Amino acid sequence: MRKAWLVAAVGVGGSMSFIALLVVGTYVAAGSSAGGAGQGSVGLAKGAVPASYQPLVQKWGNLCKAINPALLAAQLYQESGFNPNAKSPAAAQGIAQFIPGTWATHGVDGDGDGDRDVWDPKDAIPSAASYDCKLAGYVKDAPGNPTKNMLAAYNAGAYAVIKYGGVPPYRETQNYVKTITNLEKSFARPTSRVQPSQQSAGAIYYAQKKLGTPYLWGGNGTPEQGGRFDCSGLTLAAYRSVDIDLPRVANDQYNAGPHPKRDELLPGDLVFFSDDLTNSRAIRHVGIYVGGGYMINAPRAGAVIRFDPIDTPDYFGATRVTEDGANAVPSKPSAA
Repeated sequence: MRKAWLVAAVGVGGSMSFIALLVVGTYVAAGSSAGGAGQGSVGLAKGAVPASYQPLVQKWGNLCKAINPALLAAQLYQESGFNPNAKSPAAAQGIAQFIPGTWATHGVDGDGDGDRDVWDPKDAIPSAASYDCKLAGYVKDAPGNPTKNMLAAYNAGAYAVIKYGGVPPYRETQNYVKTITNLEKSFARPTSRVQPSQQSAGAIYYAQKKLGTPYLWGGNGTPEQGGRFDCSGLTLAAYRSVDIDLPRVANDQYNAGPHPKRDELLPGDLVFFSDDLTNSRAIRHVGIYVGGGYMINAPRAGAVIRFDPIDTPDYFGATRVTEDGANAVPSKPSAA
């Protein structure tokens, strides 16, 4: 399978000897990078959680066996996008989207300052972890996966999980559980090399055909826009050409799969850039890696889609896009 993937990557770019050489060189350098992603990791991927919240997520994500820091991070991202001021039409509040009645019963004073403030992540993040662990205890005798049952209880209530003997047959709840368990892989720090995407060659093929196209802010490549793109519009279109739907903006695209290290990059990985290297929510730019330290890039107004180096001071990291990861973002908030 690895050989076939490499042939496809080079073959589709046959008219572009430059990109062919980059793909070959990078693939050889990557060596045995087709090993599976690590299992059971509780470390957080670089910058995936805003720096101000990362110690809280790391600490409270280890509160009980039903959760881990990556799972808690995925849950907070799904609930609010790490927005401590988030509100929902269902009156859910704060970074963990507690409704007032649930907060009154299960909110905790996480920072020990004498109050329980749903708008304060120092209280809300510990409360989310504490509530998760309580729910895990409530549904511990239900058949099925304990963590999935806990997430289902967070969304639909413990009684529904007990009644149905596991994740209840509610579409919203089933999607909630699937979304967070898929997103967990994006927030976890891989413990080994992650698998290459089988769609990467096709995404590169699409993007390289757009070389020389003028940049357009907000461009999605539509006929009305003259087939022009901005950075995340190009990456979205490239992966849509191989039937993977990414979210529209770069900082959400970062959550569409696991995160290989710089020396593990393979053609087709998305590479990201930010002025704040501690916070993926601050990502402002994305390109498609093609090998040899280069990306296909829709850089800025007045420029054209072109090859650019990735090793710049604002290089944030990379994502190896997966179909499950892409399908998991973005998500609509759901009340606890």
